[in-house]
Amino acid sequence: MRSKKQMSGQVPVQPQTRVRARFGAVLTASMSVLSVEAVIGTIALLVWEQTQESPGLSCNALGIIFLIVIAPFMAVAGAVLGALLSAGVVMPLLVVAGWLGRRFSGREAWWWVPALAAAGTAPLPLAASVLVEAGPLAGLGGWLAVTAALAVPALAVPALVARRLLLPDRPRLSGGVMFGRVALYGTLAVVTAGTLGVIGLYAGIGYEPPRLSTERVAGTWSDGKGGTLILTADGKATATRVKTFDLDDSFEPVVHECTGTGTWGYDPGAGSWSQEVDVSLDNCPMNAWEVFGSPEHPKLFVYIGDPDSWDLYILQRRD
Repeated sequence: MRSKKQMSGQVPVQPQTRVRARFGAVLTASMSVLSVEAVIGTIALLVWEQTQESPGLSCNALGIIFLIVIAPFMAVAGAVLGALLSAGVVMPLLVVAGWLGRRFSGREAWWWVPALAAAGTAPLPLAASVLVEAGPLAGLGGWLAVTAALAVPALAVPALVARRLLLPDRPRLSGGVMFGRVALYGTLAVVTAGTLGVIGLYAGIGYEPPRLSTERVAGTWSDGKGGTLILTADGKATATRVKTFDLDDSFEPVVHECTGTGTWGYDPGAGSWSQEVDVSLDNCPMNAWEVFGSPEHPKLFVYIGDPDSWDLYILQRRD
């Protein structure tokens, strides 16, 4: 007996057929969502970096110019990667999720998309937990972390947005219309993420060096490689194989080992980022030491050669 749809001349359209017919629109929607997620992810990464222990390195002008020059190439590479991910993963995910929905529940359901994306990420963390003998709970935790960080944003979200273009009971939308919607709501999401990040940093979640004092600076500092700097409470300094740096004619750092005695002083500066420890040794010029680290493990550092190189020589407090 023929079904009512067959008798009325209506033949169900398979999801893979709809995906092929709307390839350009689905590709546009998926790439647009991935682009928005990439920007939000970059904002989150920048905010996270501001919360990590850092010496507050000086701005490297050459590095900024380099980033500006390569930005167009990075954008092109990102577009290519987004297209490959959309065509190679997101679209097959839509097809398989649609088939699973009809096969097991009799209809296509949106929740098959995140379920299938989560299942697809399971083998890697579970295999890693087996290799390192971390146990089933660690494997489960790794799978949940990968699902939350990778499967949902990189696979499920663009697939769910693109799925809207394939639903037969919804008004047909062009790729351009969907791109406009993603651009509008994506811009709002990016602005919201940036605003929350700025508010969080302004509220104090960002990293600041520990606030020291003359009493806290006094003690023994070591580079972990045989160099020590002993600063006594009465202002005397003793260096043993502490390295100092200057530049040669080709602007390459030249390393010297300093052993001698002298004096030191602590300058609190205008804030935690401007603290300095000035050490004066006989016949051994030494730059002022700056402060970073944590309250439990403070560190002193100087730049190795040119500050734009971002190379540091670090002394850590030895209790």
